[in-house]
Amino acid sequence: MLLWTLFPIYWVTVIATQNSSDLFSKVSLLPSSITLQHLLDIFAEDHYVLPLFNSILITMCSLLVVLLFGVSSAYVLGGRTFKVAFKKTLLIWILLVRVLPPITFALPLYIIMNNVGLLDTKLPIILAHVLVNIPLVIWFMIGFFANVPDEIVESARIDGASEFQIYARVVLPLVVPGIAAVTILSFMASWNEYLYSVIFIQSPSDFTIPLKLATLNSEQELTEWGKVASGGIVSLIPVILIAMLMQKYLMSGLTAGAVKE
Repeated sequence: MLLWTLFPIYWVTVIATQNSSDLFSKVSLLPSSITLQHLLDIFAEDHYVLPLFNSILITMCSLLVVLLFGVSSAYVLGGRTFKVAFKKTLLIWILLVRVLPPITFALPLYIIMNNVGLLDTKLPIILAHVLVNIPLVIWFMIGFFANVPDEIVESARIDGASEFQIYARVVLPLVVPGIAAVTILSFMASWNEYLYSVIFIQSPSDFTIPLKLATLNSEQELTEWGKVASGGIVSLIPVILIAMLMQKYLMSGLTAGAVKE
């Protein structure tokens, strides 16, 4: 399974590091030549730095909003401290946003952003990513908050902690593995999002990585396989880095050592 999963990445790397002449002369699992020219070309000729910066900016902004509102909403809806009216109905509506295809919200969002004059900005993309990812965070984190032992919360409340202190200093450290998981999933969903980028982005200066990769694979550059592969390799690096950074939190226990006997 590992070989099956990693082979496409290896093959793209082989294409990205071969000379253009070798790509059309013969096909081999082992690279017959090694070059970084394709990687240099996408930054020098195709200005790949700007789409990379746009993707990082949009992804991080949407991720911060999603984690801030999604995790706190899940705490209110999943915990037993707060009484929320029509909780089940509200959860069904939140889930419905996630279940419906993203294209369902494209036209309403486009009309709203056009009426307020925000189409030629990055804000519509950020809001669209928040709309898609926040139901995932809420539903994923509800289960983690529901499994936090009541004894821990009650002990903090007896010690005089406020509700915000209980949330920020007691409960959140216990659900770090869940936050790490939704961070990775939300980051990947936002980083790879293509549909809303095509609809809302109007200026080449606002292109994201998926949109830039699509232009690299256009009819005019159909034979530039090395550049397309190099762009794909660069797009993988941030996802791999954030997965490596979050790995230790994913492997830790949910509430290991939280309760002292």
